[in-house]
Amino acid sequence: MRFLRLILAAATLSFAAAGASAAEPKEGVDYKLLTPAVPTKADKKVEVVEFFMYTCPHCNAMDPLLHEWVKKQGDKIAFRRVHFPQSGPNDPYAHAYLTLEAMNQVEVVHDKLFRAIHVERNHWRTDDQITDFITKNGVDKAKYMEFFNSFGVQTKMKQAGTVISAYKVESAPTLVIDGRYVTSPSIAGRPGQPEQQAIVATLQVADALVAKAAKK
Repeated sequence: MRFLRLILAAATLSFAAAGASAAEPKEGVDYKLLTPAVPTKADKKVEVVEFFMYTCPHCNAMDPLLHEWVKKQGDKIAFRRVHFPQSGPNDPYAHAYLTLEAMNQVEVVHDKLFRAIHVERNHWRTDDQITDFITKNGVDKAKYMEFFNSFGVQTKMKQAGTVISAYKVESAPTLVIDGRYVTSPSIAGRPGQPEQQAIVATLQVADALVAKAAKK
């Protein structure tokens, strides 16, 4: 399933690139300027942060296309994700993501989580339910629980609201480029436009914003 998703994503992006407009993205139309800018964690690369949620169908639709886009950007960017804490400071999916990130195990179950929620229609609500799925799908349970309860992960959970406030993110998926440019399908897309086209438009805007940030 992942292989098929990536083939379709690559084909969509290739088609889009062939017909992409050369027009420069416009502030207030294709992206928003974040003021004040948030300091980035990248050195010579352009930082790209995706705010997402595993339960978000739009994030699920964007994920394979974004995966191909990140691969295409290569060493030009430093990419990371932030799981939007939808239900607040104890959001179980945000907690699970931070745990997997701390373990460097996100990619072990990233696609599996999206599939389980959006294809298999699992509706988990608790830490225990999500932990059970993760640890049955390639992540060591003892190590997972160690990181889950660690001071570092607990601290990041408490700071999640502050992070969201600093970036002024209100919905997912949202991309923040270089700590100053904000775009998303809801911003870059146009009324009545199919979702896939809005996602492709977002990534085209992101292309231009990465290039813009690299020149600063």
